[in-house]
Amino acid sequence: MSKIAFLYAGQGSQHTGMGKDLYKIYPEFKSVFDRCRLDFDLKKVCFDNPENVLFKTEYTQPCMVAFACGVTEILKSKKIYPDYVCGLSLGEYSALYAANVWDFSDTMKVISYRGRVMAEASAGIEAGMTAITGTTPSVVEEACKKAIHQGIVSVCNLNCPGQIVIGGEKKAVDVAVQYAKRNGARRCVPLAVSGPFHTAFMKLAGDKLRLKLKEVNFNEPSCEVLFNYSGGPKGSETIPDLLVRQIQSTVRMQDCIELLINEQVKTFIEIGPGKVLSGFVKKCLRNMGLEEKNYNIFTVENTEDLAGFNADRWK
Repeated sequence: MSKIAFLYAGQGSQHTGMGKDLYKIYPEFKSVFDRCRLDFDLKKVCFDNPENVLFKTEYTQPCMVAFACGVTEILKSKKIYPDYVCGLSLGEYSALYAANVWDFSDTMKVISYRGRVMAEASAGIEAGMTAITGTTPSVVEEACKKAIHQGIVSVCNLNCPGQIVIGGEKKAVDVAVQYAKRNGARRCVPLAVSGPFHTAFMKLAGDKLRLKLKEVNFNEPSCEVLFNYSGGPKGSETIPDLLVRQIQSTVRMQDCIELLINEQVKTFIEIGPGKVLSGFVKKCLRNMGLEEKNYNIFTVENTEDLAGFNADRWK
């Protein structure tokens, strides 16, 4: 059977109505949502999104992770299990759930706390994050250095070949973007975010998260987990240390995807919502001179995506 990797989407892919069809059809998904204990109505926020709160990080994070855990349970019911798991930023928490590192209760407890402390750390900051395409990390890093007189700005995400995200104080981000454009960047797209995530501004959130993680029981992973901070396996660092570093450091998603490809993973299942990570995989394959047709790349977001999914599909 083809090696399988589950890739879990990050913040920014959320949308009103996500999971509504899955909740109606799949008892596994319904069970996850029904036993989720939060200080807000999960179903109401995901399905109806009153006052657009789904796009506030303290709501986005638990909603996205609950969605991902629900889809993971559907795949388990179909006897589809990963050999590797990886997630983009908050998706890393869903990946740890899929690898049985922690149970659902602890997953939601930690991610809800993470969302709150990241929102608190962002308070009062006029933040910006921008995706820059068509250039190299060295050009973008130099752009951030050139803008430092305007405030804190740094590389937040190395997503795939030619796509880099920077973040920090908006004035500094804007100056860095102009420098990147003058030096060949093809496109610069501001992202709708509520804070300067994966920058030094998140250190306070990281310090608080470290204390919260002491309340959690960590199990040995049931499959290989690749981490954002290291761009690969855990190594000598502990999972709590990696999660604390991740919140305030560059996410190395391209390194993770390229490692999966080199490890002969042939089937990539993006657990959404969204198709962002599938796009990253395709760009990495092209950059490595490999043909997309030799790989299975799927997104799982709704009932239509799950039609025909079963464990025999890739034998």
